[in-house]
Amino acid sequence: MKLKTSLRKMFGEQQRFMLMLIAPAVTLLILFQAIPIFIGASASFRDWMLYDPKKTWVGFAQYASVLSDSAFLQIVLPNTFIFMFASVTISLVIGLALAVVLNRPFRGQKLVQTILLLPLMVAPVIAAIMLRWMFNDEFGIVNVVFVALGGEAQPWLVQRWSAFSAIVLTDIWLWTPWFTLLLLAGLQSLPKEPFEAAAIDGTTGWRVFRHLTLPMLRPVIVVCIAIRLIDAFRTFDTVWALTGGGPARQTELLSVYAYENAFVFLDFAKGSAAAIIGALIILVVGIVLFRIIAYTRKVS
Repeated sequence: MKLKTSLRKMFGEQQRFMLMLIAPAVTLLILFQAIPIFIGASASFRDWMLYDPKKTWVGFAQYASVLSDSAFLQIVLPNTFIFMFASVTISLVIGLALAVVLNRPFRGQKLVQTILLLPLMVAPVIAAIMLRWMFNDEFGIVNVVFVALGGEAQPWLVQRWSAFSAIVLTDIWLWTPWFTLLLLAGLQSLPKEPFEAAAIDGTTGWRVFRHLTLPMLRPVIVVCIAIRLIDAFRTFDTVWALTGGGPARQTELLSVYAYENAFVFLDFAKGSAAAIIGALIILVVGIVLFRIIAYTRKVS
């Protein structure tokens, strides 16, 4: 009786109403996030082939298999980190430049903003399929232009680095508007007084950008980089639709490697182990990034 009374005091009518509101979301989260993660983590310690799921306990054997795989160490991990840093860096630089331009009023500004934000409305799979047709070695528009300029048609998607560059290009095209939108919002939220004082002193535009805009915008930039790096690490759909990890697995990222092991080679245990290793890597990267964010806030 006392326990029931104390629970009623702890969970009053308002608290019970709030719990009822979040209960559907929590249920979906448990069913489609927590339980699959638990099953995958359990499978990574077992002999679990999808065509013959013995599910016998093998300890860390699957993790050892992944970490000793030359394709994982020499292709997948380098590809994943190169993709992350190339895509995020180039998208950030272009997005920041566009945000600075759009932050100044000019005729047709709203139209330009709308056009620049159009890639945000395109699904990554659709963008990847579009780029695959553009880089087709027989009738793609890229080769048509290349030949018209006096060059020779190139098999873009059957060579490692040209195919990988096409993946990075697709990701840059998709995510540059995202950087532009957030950085533009950050620029418009900056106080006007320091810039007005710099204009009175006759400071050049580059010095204003370097010594005022960038330092004041640094917290927003760091947060954008952190979010985008974590998201880029788990990119799957763009790669799968554009190259499928080819040619000869040369453009595989970690997410594609885990998927192929689990659902193409039917080794669910090894695929789960690869996914858990990827989760641990991105956890470390995330901790480092959020410490940088905390440091940036203290400095600013």
